[in-house]
Amino acid sequence: MNSIEKKSQIVAGIDVGSAMTKVAILETKEIIAQAMSPTLADPRLAVKLALEKALQEVNLSQNDLGFIVTTGYGRRAVEFGNQVITEITANAKGARFLGSPLGQVRTVIDLGAQDSKVIKLNENGEVIDFIMNEKCAAGTGRFLEVMAKTLDIKFEDLGEFSLKSKNPVKINATCTVFAESEVISLIVQKKKREDILAGLHHVIAKKIADLARAVTPKEVVFFDGGGAKNIGIKRSLEEELGLKIYVPEEPQFVIALGAALIASELLHANARS
Repeated sequence: MNSIEKKSQIVAGIDVGSAMTKVAILETKEIIAQAMSPTLADPRLAVKLALEKALQEVNLSQNDLGFIVTTGYGRRAVEFGNQVITEITANAKGARFLGSPLGQVRTVIDLGAQDSKVIKLNENGEVIDFIMNEKCAAGTGRFLEVMAKTLDIKFEDLGEFSLKSKNPVKINATCTVFAESEVISLIVQKKKREDILAGLHHVIAKKIADLARAVTPKEVVFFDGGGAKNIGIKRSLEEELGLKIYVPEEPQFVIALGAALIASELLHANARS
């Protein structure tokens, strides 16, 4: 395949999140590479590292990309992108593309590092309503990070660890600072860590469920973002909403995938015009 043919088919979506930057590369709407890098204090460097890693997987260079769409917290930091879109648009597109074995996706819940979102779709996959929690860390990945450190449990182990709980502890505080103090107090009382963690997952699930109820969630619920990898939160959410929830294999890449899908559409639209 020559470089002209490559440019007519290969596109990238870049999701610059507050914690991680994700890249998805598509060729004729097929995922050929994905990569991520911590965003930290330098979104531009994170984009460079994640994009280079993804391109290296398929022996390509940035010049081989026909179109690049950026989204996320730091989307405007990508100076070489062709188009900027919102996370809501990208998330809806990615979720609808991946679909669910439970049926047609009508509600999307995204649990990110600094915020959580609930998106309601119509039967055509178009966004008809959405709501975000971005003023309070409770109900976000950041809340979980703080609690993981307090409980001395690896962040990636939180979900499985919470499943050991036989008697979840009721957590009264919903503010991150007060919840942390409450958790420390419960540790001093010798409450089991798994029971404390199960209670914390319930706090997060209730926060997200309250958001979801504001837009009247419909089945099927598609759960993505880095927080969706936590099975404890998934189960708590199912209990809170009374709905089955589907988590894709790599939930953290859904928004980048959506951006790449839109890049593919824009590339072909430009080619026709």
